[in-house]
Amino acid sequence: MIGRPRSPYPSGGSPRVRRSVLGALAGVAALLATGVTAAPADAAPDPGAATPSAQQRALAFWTPQRMREATPLDLLTVDRSDVRAPGVRKGKATVVAPSAPASAMGPTAFPHGGGPWSAGGAVTKTAGRVFFSYQGRTASCSGNAVTSANKSTVITAGHCVKLEGAWHTNWVFVPGYHDGQRPYGTWTASKTLSTPQWTASEDINYDIGAAVVAPLDGKKLTDVVGGQGLAFNTGYNKAMYSFGFPAAAPYDGEKFIYCSGTTTRDFLFSNDHGLTCNMTGGSSGGPWFTQFSEATGTGLQSSVNSFKYNFFPNSMYGPYFGADAQNLYQSAQSS
Repeated sequence: MIGRPRSPYPSGGSPRVRRSVLGALAGVAALLATGVTAAPADAAPDPGAATPSAQQRALAFWTPQRMREATPLDLLTVDRSDVRAPGVRKGKATVVAPSAPASAMGPTAFPHGGGPWSAGGAVTKTAGRVFFSYQGRTASCSGNAVTSANKSTVITAGHCVKLEGAWHTNWVFVPGYHDGQRPYGTWTASKTLSTPQWTASEDINYDIGAAVVAPLDGKKLTDVVGGQGLAFNTGYNKAMYSFGFPAAAPYDGEKFIYCSGTTTRDFLFSNDHGLTCNMTGGSSGGPWFTQFSEATGTGLQSSVNSFKYNFFPNSMYGPYFGADAQNLYQSAQSS
């Protein structure tokens, strides 16, 4: 178990929080923000970038056995509430259309508090598992391919690219993962990014990350799996679908899980969207969609799985995609 005593959150007078990482390691780890550390020795000068040799090592590193044994990086958990943090910086409502091809799928239940997604559709190709090295062990999250100028952008949670002041290494994305299978290959990150607020002080309201993945076999990511759309600054209280690969009990990381319902705005600690959902560790970074079509499996990504309150175990929260999320997306797609 890795732990630190509580200390005040360093940004904007936010309240103290406790976060936990659960999985194969029994116990709870108190994870609090620290200063940014130097990039790994095998990284490029940009702290979130990886050299071609580091990418090759990451590809070789992730054997099927290591993927099976990866510890799920839990949804962050908050054990104290306080006054609302300052509002997330907003801008003009902006929508990026999906580029994933439509594909037929069956009817699903709405609302739904958590269970296997069996309806198919484009989302089964664009969403996937994320694997990386963290504090000397292997770990997993979730992510999603989005429409982008570079055709290589993945959106995930901030804590799925950087945590406790250090950028994760050996970072790869496996779209369409299921039952140990990698039908669309393993894509290595050439660069990982996050919002300025998460990068500097791990502010829970800005727990958003992105990765730019290198071509695989001469092809770019969204040319292979398609890309979902995005929506920024489009408000609260929306009908949304959340997806991920939870790997902590009762889940095992092998199945694609979803939740759905009309979201609420968090009335306690954050400015996040809230959704009734039983997903667990490993689902962090999975996409939330507005305007999601059950007929095609496409939608507009408007958040990611981020955290839970200890005292609301069946409610999950995801950050509001405001101006800083949009700037992150622009930086990633132009890389």
